[in-house]
Amino acid sequence: MGRLFGTDGVRGVANEELTPLLAMQLGQAGAYVLTKEKEHKPTIMVGCDTRISGDMLANALMAGACSVGANCVYVGVLPTPAIAYLTRKYKVDAGVVISASHNPVEFNGIKFFDGDGYKLPDSLEDEIEALIKSGMKDVKFPVGASVGKVKYRTDAREEYINHSMKAVNVDLRGLKIVVDCAEGASYYTSIEALKELGGEIVAIHNSPDGTNINANCGSTHMQELQARVVYEKAQIGLAFDGDADRLLAVDELGNIVDGDQIMAIVGNHMKNQGKLKKNIIVATVMSNLGFFLMGEKNGIKIEQTKVGDRYVLERMKEIGASLGGEQSGHIIFLDENTTGDGLLSALHLLQVIVETGQPLSELSKVMEVLPQALVNAKVPSHKKEKYMDYPEIADAIGELNRKFAGEGRVLIRPSGTEPLVRVMIEGKDKKQIDEEAGKLAELIQNIML
Repeated sequence: MGRLFGTDGVRGVANEELTPLLAMQLGQAGAYVLTKEKEHKPTIMVGCDTRISGDMLANALMAGACSVGANCVYVGVLPTPAIAYLTRKYKVDAGVVISASHNPVEFNGIKFFDGDGYKLPDSLEDEIEALIKSGMKDVKFPVGASVGKVKYRTDAREEYINHSMKAVNVDLRGLKIVVDCAEGASYYTSIEALKELGGEIVAIHNSPDGTNINANCGSTHMQELQARVVYEKAQIGLAFDGDADRLLAVDELGNIVDGDQIMAIVGNHMKNQGKLKKNIIVATVMSNLGFFLMGEKNGIKIEQTKVGDRYVLERMKEIGASLGGEQSGHIIFLDENTTGDGLLSALHLLQVIVETGQPLSELSKVMEVLPQALVNAKVPSHKKEKYMDYPEIADAIGELNRKFAGEGRVLIRPSGTEPLVRVMIEGKDKKQIDEEAGKLAELIQNIML
């Protein structure tokens, strides 16, 4: 068995890889590791996205947590950033989200937050994993009154809405906004917050039924939103993913505005207002080359980390940055929340539109997006880290690096959550980079079968 935890918790096909048994074990080991220093009876907050397997896994996890003496508070369907915020606000000992983010309905995932609302470092995840593999060795299971219990709360979502509106108090009257909720966790919170701030909201894909999450909608499928923004003559379209920790936008002309562009727009606005701490934005190696060039031009230092919003967050905390994120739309406003937050990102972007009076198409010119080709090579999960061990692949990558030096870049990385090696090439000639990326991905796939 490989490592249980990927870049964003434990993921897998629900009831096949991520079984109720594993969820119970994660509940036991997670609750034990995260609360073993505590003198009091610990409390863990649990929420999920809208997928049908959420209740099954949440109840199994809570049973596990109660069996080692922890109490649980189940808040039901809520965005991941809401759980992070509420864990901190209510001063509980840990938070858990049952979600597989942007992945299809058959997948699910389990990710933990500590009492401060931060994702766990690798060392704690390793400790949880080791405990599961040891069969909960040396753990004493309580009996009688020491067993944990579950409390159900339904009012928590209002707390998160209020917090978001307080953090970015923007008057949206006069703005028409199309919102794609991905049939996921933002279906209530985002719509309510934007309405309360006065926006004219056209909501699409906000009728989750447990099976339609991310199905041809949300931040991974933007075509319908693009068409709808143009049709409605709206000022902006907002697309969330299944657990609403990421945001992508569409401008009034129907063009996609990605995470890099959103960070460039908001980051520059914050800098002009003296609110961008140390004039730094933290991004990953996958950010577009145009984003780094934007930073150079505008006097903003761009710090690079490996892919995964947890690594962005770690670096932000290390250097005291207030803004960071990924091209995929995970954007962290660390003064307001401890994880990527789709609703906060939307409010910040809307605030720039309101305060500058400029359309989004104009604002996004702050950076030039260089053509980027991204092709996935499907490989066996246990081999995905080892692509450089194959001489043919290493030679092909070396050759491409020489070819694009100075004119673009080549980046190859294994996916943290799926059995894929991602091939990304940036350059000036779209046709050329598409071709080269396709060839390399095919080579990787054929050799690593």
